[in-house]
Amino acid sequence: MDGFRLCLALGPLTVYLLVLAWINLARRPFLVSGTRDLAALGVGVSGMVLVGPVELLLPEQAIYAYKSYVWLLLVVMYGLCVSLAALLARPRLTIYNFTLDRLRPVLASAIDELDPDARWAGASLALPKLQVEFFLESSPVLKNVSLVATTEDQSFAGWRRLESALATRLREAESPANACGIVLAGACFLLAACISWQVLLHPQAVTAGFRDMLRL
Repeated sequence: MDGFRLCLALGPLTVYLLVLAWINLARRPFLVSGTRDLAALGVGVSGMVLVGPVELLLPEQAIYAYKSYVWLLLVVMYGLCVSLAALLARPRLTIYNFTLDRLRPVLASAIDELDPDARWAGASLALPKLQVEFFLESSPVLKNVSLVATTEDQSFAGWRRLESALATRLREAESPANACGIVLAGACFLLAACISWQVLLHPQAVTAGFRDMLRL
């Protein structure tokens, strides 16, 4: 893999890991919907997808027909695919840098306000008035908790109300920094160093790789 393709593959991933490191090292929980979480992951791996399967399966006829504009079409197509996957996925809310024990009282407070008729069944919860039903999925190692829809037939308006209520209460919550953030920050530093090494020490190779990829 030449210098430009290496930078393209690692660049978005480095930014994605940097954001995750910042979230995990902060002393506050971070709430994100499943749609935005999946979209961010799609952006993070976009470089590897473009220089991997997309370029490998790209027909030469398309390059001759559309020249360098073929990459613009591929980026748009990739964005549409990620958007479609995010929209078709089951509703989900993920709270980063927060444990299940800390989340339970916050969630109970939000539920009491939204739907007093809420019913618990183990780790699952049904909110009849909001037409929302989910189960709690915890990851102690990564220190995050997800509220995952049990079925696809649910009210998106209800999920938005639940997200808004949780976000309001989590603004006042605090949480110790997650040690996982240090690992993510270290990985981000190594990737950034690799990109900098390619750009600063081998600028001609990076330029040549750029021209070769765009067939200039």
